Amino acid sequence: MRDAVVTPEGDRIRWVELPGGTPARVYVHGLGATSPAYFAASAVHPLLAGRRSLLVDLLGHGHSDRPEGFGYTLEEHADALAAALTVAGAQGAELIAHSMGGAVAIVLADRHPHLVSRLVLVDANLDPVPPRPAAAGSSGIAAYTEEEFLAGGWAEVRDRAGAHWWSTMRLAGRTALYRSAVHLAAGTTPTMRELLLQLTIPRTFLLPEADAPLPGADALRAAGVAVVPVPDCGHNVMLDNPEGFARATATALDPTD
Repeated sequence: MRDAVVTPEGDRIRWVELPGGTPARVYVHGLGATSPAYFAASAVHPLLAGRRSLLVDLLGHGHSDRPEGFGYTLEEHADALAAALTVAGAQGAELIAHSMGGAVAIVLADRHPHLVSRLVLVDANLDPVPPRPAAAGSSGIAAYTEEEFLAGGWAEVRDRAGAHWWSTMRLAGRTALYRSAVHLAAGTTPTMRELLLQLTIPRTFLLPEADAPLPGADALRAAGVAVVPVPDCGHNVMLDNPEGFARATATALDPTD
């Protein structure tokens, strides 16, 4: 386990690191998740192994610190991740980022372009979503006030999320989970989609084949973003179809191979 101080108050981001060649690959989890649990098998898959790999937990999640005074906006997550990658010497990294992590990765590439050479977005959030009571994800959490969520709303979210998601969601600080969800649902200005369209690095968006076509796919492709459906999976592409995910990701990272 490695770590880096990423806030003036001394809060630390932590990551599991696998040795290998450069450029580094950085794996970033989604809301209420943790990168080692979601990406360890992918990072050592024969199609992806051999590269220096950082399985990073964002602030408030997994093994990283859970500061109560942190805002947990997508921009703040991206800046904290940038600080960690700078300490790790992982400039020009290839980012493989799931769900909320994909939104953070887009913002990171926009705000700290020297740190990111390529993006593989795994069913990432691109657009704001309105609060939706009774939903399990960011829109459901955002339907509470922070006081309501901390006072007991979190237990309702736990019951809706189910045992698998809760197994990692329970590791997140409740304040961190709430604020991350609210800011993910609200999105950024410009939106994550608009930022993604403006980037010039190689970009791939993986989505479950059952959810295709991706809204706005034609505009993404016109801007150079490869949109790749993966069969036999839901939102957790890397867990539902490890072989399909590894094959699609390997192609995205080395399209000439």
